[in-house]
Amino acid sequence: MDIREYPAYREEEILRLYSAVGWSAYTNDPAALQKGFEQSLLVLAAYENDKLAGIIRVVGDGATIVFVQDILVFPEYQRKGIGTALLKEILARYSHVRQIELTTDSTPKTIAFYESVGFRKMSDMGCEGFMRA
Repeated sequence: MDIREYPAYREEEILRLYSAVGWSAYTNDPAALQKGFEQSLLVLAAYENDKLAGIIRVVGDGATIVFVQDILVFPEYQRKGIGTALLKEILARYSHVRQIELTTDSTPKTIAFYESVGFRKMSDMGCEGFMRA
């Protein structure tokens, strides 16, 4: 597996990835998704034999806060350590940043995944998260 910065936005490839994992709220507005990619702090991609396997996209200022906006892995590549590798690369690149945050589905699977790479629930840290959707 090779992890590197995602090059210029490739709409067809990205829409295929988001569709493959069922994130239709993003694919319903391709222009907004493209703008989000272009304005991201960093987008990394994982490749297997030069084929896109997954991406991680972060936003923030890169100095005091980084927010993991998206982490997606094609279903055929899931459970092979790709998501973990992408997340660990972000954590290494932004190790100087005090706050690295994310929002995820509240399922045992996702909670266990993020806890396995060192994330803690905000409520366990005396904090609360709020969202307006």
